[in-house]
Parts: sequence; C-alpha cells; structure tokens
Amino acid sequence: MEWGIVSAPSNLGLRPPEPSSVPGTLRAPEALREAGLVSALVSAGAVERGAVLPGRYRDDPRPGEALRNHDAIVDHARRLAVRLDEVVAIGRRPLVLGGDCSLLVGAALHLRRRGRFGLLHVDGHTDFRHPGNSSQCASLAGEDLAVVVGRHWPGIADLDGLGPYIRTADVVHLGCRDDDEELAEVSALLAATLPASLWRADPAGCAELVGAVLWRVDLAGYWVHVDVDVLDPSVMPAVDSPDPGGIDAHELVALLRLVLPRAAGLQLCVFDPDLDPDGRYARLLRDIVVAALVEA
Repeated sequence: MEWGIVSAPSNLGLRPPEPSSVPGTLRAPEALREAGLVSALVSAGAVERGAVLPGRYRDDPRPGEALRNHDAIVDHARRLAVRLDEVVAIGRRPLVLGGDCSLLVGAALHLRRRGRFGLLHVDGHTDFRHPGNSSQCASLAGEDLAVVVGRHWPGIADLDGLGPYIRTADVVHLGCRDDDEELAEVSALLAATLPASLWRADPAGCAELVGAVLWRVDLAGYWVHVDVDVLDPSVMPAVDSPDPGGIDAHELVALLRLVLPRAAGLQLCVFDPDLDPDGRYARLLRDIVVAALVEA
C-alpha cells in the first residue's frame, strides 16, 4: 500500500459546541488509532508520517475581517502543506486523519505548488459560505470549499499569492442535502454538484460525471476530501452538524473504491470522539476506510 498517514488533529475551523468548550475533532486521529485504523493500514503496507499539531484554539472571530483562529489556521495550513510535500517526496500518497475541514486549505496549498489538481469534495454540506453571500463568516469548516476556489478573504484564500488553489472547473461536490443554503450557487459554479439524494438514486450516472471531471489528462491528479457528515445521522451522529438525508456506509465505501485508485490523496474530517463515548463510530470509520483501501 502506497499511503503515508499524517495525523492532523485540528479543531480550529469549528465554532465552540458550547460556551467555554472546544470542538472534539482535536481527538479524532487518536480515537481512530485506538479503534485500530492505523495498525490495519500499516499492516497492509502504509507508513506513518507523524502529526501536524495545531496552535491553541481561541474563540476570536473578527466579523467582516478574519476567521476565528485565523492566524493559527494559516500557520497550520502552511505546515501541513510542507508535511504533505514530504510524503509525496518519498513516493507515498497522503492520507490525512483529521481534524476539521479547515485542513482542506493545507492540502490545497500542497497541490497548488505541484500543478493543476482537481478536488472531489465529499461533504454533507457545500461549505460555501463566504463574504459575498454571508455576513457571518467566522468558521472555516463551513467555508473551506469557498476558500480553496478563491471566493473568500485574500488572507486565507490567497496565501503566498497562490490563490485560487483549485479552479472551479476542476471541482466536484458530492453529498450535500437538497436544502443546502448554497446549493444553487455551487451548482452554477462547479463542474459538477451531486447532492446525496442524486448519488443514492443514480450512482452509475454520478460516477460517470465524477470521472468526466477528474480523470482528465490536463489535471495532474485530484484530492479527495471526506467530511464524515456526508453519512446519514442514523449511521454517523458523531459530527458537529448532523443532517438527515445522507448516504450510508456501503454507499461511501463504493464511492471511495471508485475514486481512490487514481487519487493524489485523501483526508478524513469532522469525526468528533466526544460524541462517541463507547467508540462504536470510530470503529465504523475504521471499517469504511479499511474496506475502501485494503479490501477493495
């Protein structure tokens, strides 16, 4: 197995779940390790490439100016990008165990430095809040897709003068619910937008659209971002924003088996161990990833 595993235990892009508390995604990589995911992948040939630790969580948004944890997010994104560069340099594909969706900025920086890459954004939400459609921009985990295609403040969307990191013509979003607030905007901008209901109804047709966008010869490859809230809450309730209408575990495995053989990397985001006291949902994620990467 050619994967290099990087832990990125970030919670910087999420709002506090309640006053005086911090989001539990910080503990997700260790919870997945405890569930046996890392040992299963290493046994199959993957290698561990350490952890990229975040800065201190501070609930300090500046409305109209900057995200909460802005400086820490920028620092973490740059350091994560460097670590992913190192994984590729040893001939491995990065597998990032997060962490919240702010990790997509670091991955996108890594890709942009290497050339023109696509993105499969698998998420229960479009994550497309930005200053042009909202006055409430604050939490990057709900704005990550807008950032990486250049629709956000330059202080996060144009780091090192590299924005937009990914072109809208090279992005497929899959998994949002039919009532997503930004669905119409995203559908008009991206190469393909496939709500969860469409994937469930016509997986073959959706697979054809994914391939048409991402398996192009003018792309150097594509990244796969998976926010586990793409799963229905009846399957995966241990996330910060569970919404009904998601896909099931078998459907996610089928999607990953379709796209991962050609992917440049994969990141897994938004699992919250604080909402999984007996570890059952960590074990479910272990089983999904192993089924997609090892048993395929």
